[in-house]
Amino acid sequence: MSDVQLILKNGKITTLNRAHPEVEAIAISDGKVLRTGSNHDVMQLANSKTKIVDLNGRRVIPGLNDSHLHIIRGGLNYNMELRWEGVPSVADALRLLKEQADNTPAPQWVRVVGGWSEFQFVEKRLPTLEEINKAAPDTPVFVLHLYARAMLNRAALNVLGFNKDTPDPPGGKIQRDEKGEPTGLLLATPSAMILYSTLGKAPKLPVEDQVNSTRHFMRELNRLGITSAIDAGGGGQNYPDDYEVINQLHDNDQMTVRIAYNLFAQKAGEELQDYQKWTDMTFPGDGDALLQVNGAGENLTWSAGDFENFVEPRPDLPDNMEGELEKIVELLAEKKWPFRIHATYDESIDRMLNVFERVNQKQPFATRFIIDHAETVSDKNIERIGALGGGIAIQHRMAFQGETFVQRYGADAAKATPPVKKMLELGVPVGAGTDATRVALIILGCVCIGSAQVKP
Repeated sequence: MSDVQLILKNGKITTLNRAHPEVEAIAISDGKVLRTGSNHDVMQLANSKTKIVDLNGRRVIPGLNDSHLHIIRGGLNYNMELRWEGVPSVADALRLLKEQADNTPAPQWVRVVGGWSEFQFVEKRLPTLEEINKAAPDTPVFVLHLYARAMLNRAALNVLGFNKDTPDPPGGKIQRDEKGEPTGLLLATPSAMILYSTLGKAPKLPVEDQVNSTRHFMRELNRLGITSAIDAGGGGQNYPDDYEVINQLHDNDQMTVRIAYNLFAQKAGEELQDYQKWTDMTFPGDGDALLQVNGAGENLTWSAGDFENFVEPRPDLPDNMEGELEKIVELLAEKKWPFRIHATYDESIDRMLNVFERVNQKQPFATRFIIDHAETVSDKNIERIGALGGGIAIQHRMAFQGETFVQRYGADAAKATPPVKKMLELGVPVGAGTDATRVALIILGCVCIGSAQVKP
């Protein structure tokens, strides 16, 4: 047996071993657990070179895995974000906004990009545009509220050049005053692309600052117990061009979170070409234990993207969705690539599974696929996912959107949204995550309940 490098003793150590769920001590060497048990048993492995840490009764848990996170994209801007998780009042949120605006150098924006809802505030309301403009009159501000809306102050509107002649984009709306001028409120009706595309117009940090920002983000994840994550891709994350920062961190031995990343189709109408190119360039598992390719998704084709904005009625996917999706899934099945796909509603999942079943009959899946989100998936479709060897990745989005969901679909429907208990009863692998950072920072528990996909 090799020399034991580290022993943690006198603690409450969670093992996830059902026979012995908690032990007093653990011995570790070269990143591997050598022994767990009582203080007496484990301390027998100690030698003069062993570092011994007395936990004094503290809890130790295994590192958590977030099965759906946007760590590569989120890290690039983390230093510029103001997080409102846990802020108790609108007054406190506005005070923090003013402080951040005062400390933000031109031309950068203040970004509040999710992780909060009006129901956490004692006032039970959103901040007003007037309040945001008063708190930050000169520094551009972008406040994202779930998947439904964004609030921009006057400084941001001026920088963007939004005026009464600016047209509404497809699926989005710019609220206007009686003179036709933008008020600063952007509405997803129902597509959130108006929100994300507007945020995408904000200035980027220089590469060296993006590296620093990503390191800070990883350290924050570590602080909250995250040691590995599945990166679900994202818009503006083209491969390999937009992976410069994460590759630099990897090459410089500065990774503190192990990442397996998915490749996310970028441009509507060119998704198949993306995957044809990428499946010739790389393969799932390429890389090493700290950074590797995981598969395709969560966006396979833009026509298959159902929106998660419960403020608006559920949208129907377009008629051309099946034809576009089938070509891509056929390619991925042929190339033996695992894949994942964003799907909020059971009606969307039903149509996607029709495609997957047709492809599987012609080219049986050799790898797992994942349905991401699945808030309203039915028992029937959970069974179909399991029969195809698929899994489900859930998040705690209802913690932020639950009240809105209840208003639209009723309290009874919300009781099983998502139906995690049924997923587990039916034996479908389930992974838990956060969809951070635009939904939440890692603030609630996020562990792999089942083998949700190729994990780092």
